Amino acid sequence: MTDQIRAISSPKELRARIREGRFTGPTAGHGGEALQANLVMLRGKDAQEFLRFCQANPRPCPLLAVGEPGDPSLPSLGDIDLRHDVPRYRVWRDGELEGEPTDIADLWTDDMVSFALGCSFSFEDALTRAGIPVRHQDAGRNVPMYRTNLATRPAGRFSGPLVVSLRAMPAADAIEAISICGRFPLAHGAPVHIGDPAQIGIEDIHTPDYGDAPDIRPGDIPVFWACGVTPQAAITTAKPALAITHAPGHMLVTDIPSSHAERRLTGVHPA
Repeated sequence: MTDQIRAISSPKELRARIREGRFTGPTAGHGGEALQANLVMLRGKDAQEFLRFCQANPRPCPLLAVGEPGDPSLPSLGDIDLRHDVPRYRVWRDGELEGEPTDIADLWTDDMVSFALGCSFSFEDALTRAGIPVRHQDAGRNVPMYRTNLATRPAGRFSGPLVVSLRAMPAADAIEAISICGRFPLAHGAPVHIGDPAQIGIEDIHTPDYGDAPDIRPGDIPVFWACGVTPQAAITTAKPALAITHAPGHMLVTDIPSSHAERRLTGVHPA
């Protein structure tokens, strides 16, 4: 039985429950004001190419930290063990999704490099404080995410479409959301699109490619942010022999305040 209904404000408590198998759900609304992160883990030359992909695409892939080969910790982000501290992972073999385990200790290798990337959940607390609704949190759902017709900049074998996350809100709130989120470059920054989803290749806004269906109310307009699931689309193109990521919406919750997403973190050491 898991504890995913009550909001868990302490990042350390949340990670402890994840390690114990007591929390396996989406992390939106949990961890208090802690910075949340997308996660990608790759081996050897695959990791080197993916680093270049992140550098070429900083909006969907803002680097928070890069681990040392074979080291499952990320000291600059907290007391973290990447083999256990994500509520649900995705395992990819040759670009195909193999499974979604809740622990990856048996898959860890001594040449695996981890990449922690900024997450839009990190600015949601700022939106809430400003009185802007975050509908998926209010409904207890995962954020809706969509593949678009916007292309990322390729790096080696890594390329693919930009993935975006949606937060529907009243038009007046969207203007303020642009101002607030522009201060969070390490959490994807300002929106990349507002309005007609068809303009970015989304045919049915009510059927996301990842996450849960959106809660869109009368008077809302759709607002889209670059999303850290973008690397998973690139993995299907690059087809590395082994890749491990977070499951969409199931983030690594760090010990760093989300306000740090407003500036460049120290401790980022690209290989």
